[in-house]
Amino acid sequence: MKMVKSLILGSAAGLIAMGGAQAADLPVKAKAVEYVRICSLYGAGFFYIPGTDTCLKLGGYLRVDTTFNGGIYGGPAWSGDIAQGNRYRDYFAARSRLALTVDTRTATEYGVVRTFGQANIQFSTLGNNTFNPNSLATNLGNNTNLLDAAGAGYVAVDQIFLQFAGFTFGKSVSAFATPWNGYPGNNNSFLIGGPDYVTGVNNIQYTAQFGNGVSGTIGLDEPTVYGRTSLGYLATFPATAATATALAVNPASSVSTLGIAPNAYGGVWAPDIVGNIRVDQAWGLFQISGLAHLVNGSYNVLTSAGLPTALSEISGHPESKWGGAVMAALQIKNLPTGPGDDFKIDATYAHGATKAVISTSGASPSFGMFGGTSRPGAYQSYGFGYTSDGVYVPGGDIQLTDAWGVRGAFNHNWDPYWSTSLWGSYSQVRYNGTATAQYCAAFTGPVPGGAAVSGRAFSADFTCDPDFNVAMVGAVTRWTPVKNLTFSAEVGAFFLDQKMTGAITAQAAGATSPKPVATYEFRDQSTVFLNIRAQRNF
Repeated sequence: MKMVKSLILGSAAGLIAMGGAQAADLPVKAKAVEYVRICSLYGAGFFYIPGTDTCLKLGGYLRVDTTFNGGIYGGPAWSGDIAQGNRYRDYFAARSRLALTVDTRTATEYGVVRTFGQANIQFSTLGNNTFNPNSLATNLGNNTNLLDAAGAGYVAVDQIFLQFAGFTFGKSVSAFATPWNGYPGNNNSFLIGGPDYVTGVNNIQYTAQFGNGVSGTIGLDEPTVYGRTSLGYLATFPATAATATALAVNPASSVSTLGIAPNAYGGVWAPDIVGNIRVDQAWGLFQISGLAHLVNGSYNVLTSAGLPTALSEISGHPESKWGGAVMAALQIKNLPTGPGDDFKIDATYAHGATKAVISTSGASPSFGMFGGTSRPGAYQSYGFGYTSDGVYVPGGDIQLTDAWGVRGAFNHNWDPYWSTSLWGSYSQVRYNGTATAQYCAAFTGPVPGGAAVSGRAFSADFTCDPDFNVAMVGAVTRWTPVKNLTFSAEVGAFFLDQKMTGAITAQAAGATSPKPVATYEFRDQSTVFLNIRAQRNF
């Protein structure tokens, strides 16, 4: 028995020794895997970046749309080849876009630190709504539309900003804008009548929360793109019918039309100063906003394209003037017409800051549209609206332009799958008495020295008035068969009410246009468009 016990104990000791030797050769046990954790602090879709206390949300959408008788994203046929109705126009234009957003948030003793960015990978119809070789093939250095060539495409940036302790730094929506910008209910990016900063502008802003849904924001915006229309240079120059005058054509552009003055803005000397007071409640929203904008001219001597000459610096310049704008906006939610229904409206007045009224998600347009005529001897009719922050004659003061607009939409949900929005706007642009006289003198001549402007003649019943009105109306119906997938169709109309009367005999469009030298009746114009869209949000 003693022998058996010794054998068992010896065998156990040996096994223990062998196990210890083998254990020494095993790898060190790995750390536990850090699984992604949901972050519920800032709403659905956020998760913690592993190993940090920062919450991250990735999102975006894929959108494909086509506009018939218009530009991409529902741009009406209000200028260029498509407004002329010539054979260079495209009958439809399309864009495919993949938008990617990155949103990070971190809680700190100063409040939430947030960063946000959106990049749009997109491909559009080459030239948007024109295949005029003069505007595509011969302008290689300036035409970003050439990025839409076969196998190409491009990346556009909407907003990129940092928020900390109430401050916002970067490319974000201006404090002057409404939360819906230019989209109270429409799909298209061209609803004129108020400010539209949807893609963001470089700025610095500070927002204070006063409680009970009341907040105030002040900011400084970089105005080059989103704060300016043009500053009209009203000098007259000798011209032929082919080259027109300072008011007839900008040779660098194939879409310039008779009546559009060259742009004489100088460099940016001051930011736009903006601010708002806003009330957010369960019933909706109310906001009032203000903006101050410096109108800064270049020189008193320029070419007919607005370019400097050897005499420009010694000719002096007009004195800069401050303009501005004010806006009021209202949203009413929970309407009795149905769950989720709402009504949005905003009204804006501008003096020397017309971009606050005649605004799109890009640059502000001037309008040049052609149509039929019943006037004996006339070839076609023509209507135009010249958009500016002000005008000046060499040696004179800048005359600031006035504008006002109102726009809105009623949004109705028929059921969880179908919805409809009815939208519209109305705007006016007005030039004061001095500006009108200067504009008309430059438009009709004579040139310095008393000679008549060559290449143009006016009818006996012609009257000159640069004021104009624009109106838009439309409807969009959306079908959402499954969550975050929407198909929509939008129809819209644009109306130009211009104040010129009579007729002009001239080449009524740019030198790259096929429009002939002929008699054109001044007349109001209109156009319609149809936009079809499919969008998947994620």
